[in-house]
Amino acid sequence: MANKKVRIIPLGGVDEVGKNITVVECGNDIIVVDCGSIFPKEDMLGIDLVIPDVSYLVANKDRIRGYVFTHGHEDHIGATPYVLDQVPAPIFGSRMTLALIENKLRERHINGIESIPVEPRQTVQLGCFSVQFIRVNHSIAGAYALAITSPAGTVIFTGDFKIDFTPPDGQVTDLSTLAAAGERGVLALLCDSTNVERPGYTLSEKRVAETFRQQISTAAGRVIIAMFSSNINRVQQVAECAVQFGRKICFVGRSMINVSTVAMELGMLNIPRDSLIDMDDIDNYRDDQVLVITTGSQGEPMSGLTRMAFSEHRKLRIKQSDKIIISSTPIPGNEVYVSRVINQLYRCGAEVIYDAMAEVHVSGHACQEEIKLMHALVKPQYVIPVHGEYRMLWQHAELAESMGTPKENIILPEIGQVIELSSDAIALAGLVPTGTVLVDGLGIGDVGNVVLRNRKHLSQDGLIIVAMAFDRTNGVLVSGPDVISRGFVYVKENEDIIEGIRQVVRDIINSYQRIEGSDWPSIKNRIKDELRRFINERIQRNPMILPVIVDLG
Repeated sequence: MANKKVRIIPLGGVDEVGKNITVVECGNDIIVVDCGSIFPKEDMLGIDLVIPDVSYLVANKDRIRGYVFTHGHEDHIGATPYVLDQVPAPIFGSRMTLALIENKLRERHINGIESIPVEPRQTVQLGCFSVQFIRVNHSIAGAYALAITSPAGTVIFTGDFKIDFTPPDGQVTDLSTLAAAGERGVLALLCDSTNVERPGYTLSEKRVAETFRQQISTAAGRVIIAMFSSNINRVQQVAECAVQFGRKICFVGRSMINVSTVAMELGMLNIPRDSLIDMDDIDNYRDDQVLVITTGSQGEPMSGLTRMAFSEHRKLRIKQSDKIIISSTPIPGNEVYVSRVINQLYRCGAEVIYDAMAEVHVSGHACQEEIKLMHALVKPQYVIPVHGEYRMLWQHAELAESMGTPKENIILPEIGQVIELSSDAIALAGLVPTGTVLVDGLGIGDVGNVVLRNRKHLSQDGLIIVAMAFDRTNGVLVSGPDVISRGFVYVKENEDIIEGIRQVVRDIINSYQRIEGSDWPSIKNRIKDELRRFINERIQRNPMILPVIVDLG
């Protein structure tokens, strides 16, 4: 085994939170761990989703033996339909994870992908790799760590995890299997870094159940709870409280309905059928008999809670007697959206409970002491922190060093970096093509930096279209120039500026004694330059300028 090497190549999920996808290769075999997406940044106007560039997988598609998934959150499965469409291979994961992926494949009409569910502690053989799936706690059912063994040794991916000794479903993190792997010898540990900045331990999910019970029992009207649709254990706890206090349960929001339906079909969510009601039947019950579980805990504009708050929902409106519980903490970058929704709920007169007021949410990620326990059990030769921004990876490296891992055995990975491991050494072995692919509607990768720059320009400064028809034979303008303003100025209140724009264009056209067909590109550029100068001098703005000339010559 000493001369055998395994290569680990993160295509995403390092120096960022989300877009997790990692290539593991040994000899002629490749397996892919997770295949996630990330939400677009604020300056990515109109973009729906950001997925990893998988050019390296496309170039090596004949070597790929399968995709193995740690769990079913979007940052770990969101890119799956787009990637499998280019590079198909069998997929492996828990029943819950695969059910969520299969929904995505159906939505995009991708067929023929072999889907193989695996149970905890089960091992599958993929080329020279054997992959064991190890149960861990997280904020979604069916989460696994992976022990990937190759001729070079065993590499453990923790996936997203925490160590909860009292999870609602009673299924604790399988520490004994992780410890057994550590006793046999672990070449490298790729460990979740999301909460490495937080000391101590992550609270148990059962703490949230106690808060729900207290809040629901004291509610005089409807209870509306917004949470992540994937947190089935939390949904189960809410449902049990609702049944206990004689309330009917209504799911609202597309993802909430889809995920809860899948979970009930798989037996992971158990709710008495007579306790479930449709949204259209809510009015048949008194307010104190209703509990709504909805999406919108992150203030998403099209989510159930946001539309209720702003009176845009087709069926539900917020009442003064409602109690709203927002069971999450804002994802970094979403704070403004969450605050906006909370403020609007207060304007509606409702009682609002959120994380600053009560224990309505606990993290699904390990804090420092749990990460230390993972390191102590696994006893890796090498440590590669993953799943976090650079400061998190750095602090995880310091934690690993404090646990006894030599500094030279710790790598802070970068996207596209090839990390080559053997029992003798760890080294960087070059880079592979990487990047991001932007998804806009049905378009995948057809929006790049130039288009985004134009969208940003339009959003900030607006657009002016200058349209005219020119008779080149007689050398006269037949019509125009007409000026169309979008997001620049209100035409009726700025006639002097609009007339000035027309005059600048007339002067440019009249300056030519004769115009040939080949002159139009230079004339358009001149119109842009002189209008830009004129507008900047008049009102110090910089709109996008689009000359449209119809040549009748």
